Amino acid sequence: MKRVFGYIRVSTTKQAEKGVSLKEQRSAIKTYAAKQGFKIVGWYEEHVTAAKRGRPLFAAMLKALRQGKADGIVIHKIDRSARNLGDWADLGELIDAGFDIHFAHEPLDLRSRGGRLSADILAVVAADFIRNNRQEARKGFDGRLKEGIYPLGAPVGYLDHGRGGKVKTIDPRNGPLVRHAFERYASGTASLLPLLDEVTTKGLRNRKGKPLSLTGLVTMLRNPFYAGVIRLRKTGELFPAIHEPIIRMKTFRRVQEVLDGKKPRRTQQHDFRYRRLFSCVSCGRSLIGSLAKGHVYYRCQMTACPTTCVREDLLDDAVSKTLLRITLPEKHFARLRAEIEKVSSNAVETREASRVQLQTQLGSLTSRLGRLTDVYVDARIDKDAYDERRNALVMERNAVGDSLAHLDGDQARTLDFALRCLQLAKSPETLYESGSPSDRRRLVEILTSNRTVSGKNVEIAVAEPFRFLSSVQKSDLGALQTGQTRTFQNLEPSCVPALLKWAEQHPGEMIRIERLLAEENKDLAA
Repeated sequence: MKRVFGYIRVSTTKQAEKGVSLKEQRSAIKTYAAKQGFKIVGWYEEHVTAAKRGRPLFAAMLKALRQGKADGIVIHKIDRSARNLGDWADLGELIDAGFDIHFAHEPLDLRSRGGRLSADILAVVAADFIRNNRQEARKGFDGRLKEGIYPLGAPVGYLDHGRGGKVKTIDPRNGPLVRHAFERYASGTASLLPLLDEVTTKGLRNRKGKPLSLTGLVTMLRNPFYAGVIRLRKTGELFPAIHEPIIRMKTFRRVQEVLDGKKPRRTQQHDFRYRRLFSCVSCGRSLIGSLAKGHVYYRCQMTACPTTCVREDLLDDAVSKTLLRITLPEKHFARLRAEIEKVSSNAVETREASRVQLQTQLGSLTSRLGRLTDVYVDARIDKDAYDERRNALVMERNAVGDSLAHLDGDQARTLDFALRCLQLAKSPETLYESGSPSDRRRLVEILTSNRTVSGKNVEIAVAEPFRFLSSVQKSDLGALQTGQTRTFQNLEPSCVPALLKWAEQHPGEMIRIERLLAEENKDLAA
């Protein structure tokens, strides 16, 4: 009795679980084998498409056949065995080598010329059928992309609705957690591993309901889908999308800068008040805090540097003097607040001018995309150059569209930010002296920059956007001593526009300061 393998196949695991095709194929093969007097010595059941090569069980079956473990194979139909001509050629070699290949649905004599020709024609038809399906599927895929719809599975934070032709919507459970992850990382206050632990604890899960891996978190942070742009993984091609973004494009760009090392990550590894805030002027390294004899000391780890050790109270004194330089008297605060309110009352006219400018810029970018396509169609640039320029234009157009869509809210937010900065400048000394260690640290982070130590000399610069307060202050020799009189020069009206312009041009820093201000307000309320 001839020994044969039975081979059955469906294209996907879903078809195997919910369909009846496998049962029908198995039944037809058993009936055919019984009529021919064959003994089935093994079954190979595969859940993989036959449109391309690389099916593991199909390859294992052919290997076992060559090893003499069976005399032939019975397959339901030709298109179950191969829908690509490479696998059909492998079967042809087995036929030429004397092995028997049988098809239960197509009882062809493959040892005869006519039977072999008929089988070859059926195999070519099956391959052409797949090729046509692939082209039609690609047309539908490309059509969805041009409509701004992502035709594949929704990434973490979004939900699918039926097949690929539906717009993804924000997942009410995971969406806010994804937004939190982006904004947290954009602020520069968390590195990847602590951020992963944080969002996992909060309940962020992937599409399978499992916690994200570190690779999954980085993949999520690199995906522009969350900012309203579709990117194909294989080609890197970008398409404007119509789904609701979870984050702003400027937040996405800030995250990319942090991931690429263009913006520093402000990690917190120790609990000392000035950890990683002061650096040695000689070598540039951060001073390391340590506790000795009841006092906190900050040391440079390079023995050759003169900054061997400085006590924390010396740094406290230097910080207090710096805060004293920018403290804003009430009468000047009232003038600047009135100036902000004046800007706010004139915001409609300014906003409309900005709207016209953004709309003009958006139209220009759209025209440039059209001209670029014409240049590519005329074969005046190659595919790589076209893709690179097109992707850059798509991202830029999306950023302009994002700014246009949020124009009203952005201006209101900038004005509110400027007012909060002024409120903070009213009493930074008092907040610092009465605050907890974490409060003091946040104030130093917000209000100062370029903090260096050389021996026992401490230098601290006032940070933007508070630097203009320091620059307009006029002091006598002893005016920086606590409790003595401070006078200001006449504050120029340009101070407020300068503050607003800084906020518009530094969205990442504005996010960071807003976060720190929010934490400050939370602690004060408590």
